[in-house]
Amino acid sequence: MLRLRATFEKSGRAKYISHLDLNRCMLRIFRRSKLPVWYTEGFNPHPYYSFALALSLGFESSCEIMDFNITDDNMSLVEIRERLNAVMPEGMRILEVAIQQKKITAIAKAEYEFSLISEEVTELFKSVKKLMEQHEIFIEKKTKKGIKTVDLKPDMEILRCELNGGAVDMAMRLPAGTQTNYNPMLFVEALKKNCSLHFETANIRRTKILCGNNENFS
Repeated sequence: MLRLRATFEKSGRAKYISHLDLNRCMLRIFRRSKLPVWYTEGFNPHPYYSFALALSLGFESSCEIMDFNITDDNMSLVEIRERLNAVMPEGMRILEVAIQQKKITAIAKAEYEFSLISEEVTELFKSVKKLMEQHEIFIEKKTKKGIKTVDLKPDMEILRCELNGGAVDMAMRLPAGTQTNYNPMLFVEALKKNCSLHFETANIRRTKILCGNNENFS
């Protein structure tokens, strides 16, 4: 049995496929591909597959991770990728299929890119820089145990912040994984509380999933 890991892209209209709907979507994809996927055992067998990190609705990504097993050891990874891509919906594409190496628990961080758009972009840029310079950035985050106040500052790494026409383009690295999982909308919410300017957030994209040593997770 081949224990495989697929890296796939989710963009365009596909960014509006929720995590729950993504599970249903993949079930149909595997059935249409006619790949010899390993099925779970028990009273209700179904194709086994799992996702490394849930992606927020409306986010695009070029690094989504899905694990699955194939029962035919002689199938090539290229054929598996091509058969999946042949039945993928618009906006989704398998970029790579590889043998599983690291455990999901090795995931520690994720990188995101996004734009902040405003008619007063110069003032917005100043507000962003001011927020970044604060020693603490407190924001309320919803958890399984309720609303919790967290400080984003210690775990947030700004990779890029620059003016680009009518937008502030940003890239940041945030904690991700089974223990702590932040997304850039927490930073956006903190910015809204710290400035009175009207702005919109656009083009949010997850670009990398990383291990603790900043190596790409694969």
